Amino acid sequence: MTATSYILGIAAALLTLAVVIEMLRRRRLRERHATWWLIAGTLALIVGVFPKTLEWAADVAGVAIPINLVFFVSVVILFLVCIQHSSELTKLDDQTRTLAEQTALLELRIRELEQNTQSSIEADDQ
Repeated sequence: MTATSYILGIAAALLTLAVVIEMLRRRRLRERHATWWLIAGTLALIVGVFPKTLEWAADVAGVAIPINLVFFVSVVILFLVCIQHSSELTKLDDQTRTLAEQTALLELRIRELEQNTQSSIEADDQ
């Protein structure tokens, strides 16, 4: 690899980390959502600064071409992000359904109380 590609890799990793940290700071991203992105950015920074670590990790994992390990780890991280979002979406869906049911019951109770109040007022008028 050329020096330009190393510099580009380091810059991309630093940019990723800076964006995630800034989003955390501005409360546009929660910590539990940022975890996998911070891990990915940190791994990318380590590989960018110490490129031999990628070759070492590929040898340890038994991967012939180190870039294939990068793609595999990237897919795994994105898969974990998808699982995390699916889990939270399911939780939010359950909460939304519960709130909708509670709202419907409260509206029904309000209507019944209004009808009872109206009936009482009409009975008093007669």
